[in-house]
Amino acid sequence: MPRLDTQQSPMAPYHIRQYQERDHKQVLDLFSRGMEEHIPASFYHALTLPRTFLLLLGIPIALVLVSGSWLLGIMCAFFLLLLLWLLAGQPLKKFVATCLHTDLGDITKSYLSELGSCFLVAETEGQVVGMAAALPVKDPSLKRKQLLLFHLSVSSQHRGRGIAKALIRAVLQFARTQGYSDVVLRTSVLMRDAVALYEGMGFQKTGESFFNTIAKIMTVPSIHFRYPLPTAQEREL
Repeated sequence: MPRLDTQQSPMAPYHIRQYQERDHKQVLDLFSRGMEEHIPASFYHALTLPRTFLLLLGIPIALVLVSGSWLLGIMCAFFLLLLLWLLAGQPLKKFVATCLHTDLGDITKSYLSELGSCFLVAETEGQVVGMAAALPVKDPSLKRKQLLLFHLSVSSQHRGRGIAKALIRAVLQFARTQGYSDVVLRTSVLMRDAVALYEGMGFQKTGESFFNTIAKIMTVPSIHFRYPLPTAQEREL
């Protein structure tokens, strides 16, 4: 794997480097906290769905009409909201648990054991504050060599300092040196900051899909993005 250049910001010193084994715990904590931050957005989105509104309003009212107890109706509404919160967070928590037991369980084996993949971290004052992973897309039907970007995350205390952009640029540079034609990714429509970031950096929307059945029920599609990279011949022109 080619050496990655160190990148720094004069206003907020940090540098991008390849993952090392000593980073494992910090990377897992960063990933888990970052995913959990999206639970409130999933919950509020679920509240806006007409069918959710009908259930939250209709079931307590029906209970009040049958029992004649407003207290019972209020308690029912409270437990329905609690259930909705748990359901909204379940897909994210399941995704985190899966990743912690698969690719993130052994990052060196998953990303650094062969050419064509990478796992980068952003470090400041000895602390890992950002991360990004990339693996080759293994699809024989594709006519282009594509690199999949995912697990992009920056600590909430260190956002607004250009770290996410620096990580993406480092992945794009890695893709160029490895001869990839595109960098592709997908992200939830609810992750509005991430969507705006990718669009602002020149990624193109290529479609939408649903990550799982619960995402489809909650009408939370994933947006697919592609960043086309110029070929060696195009760069020479």
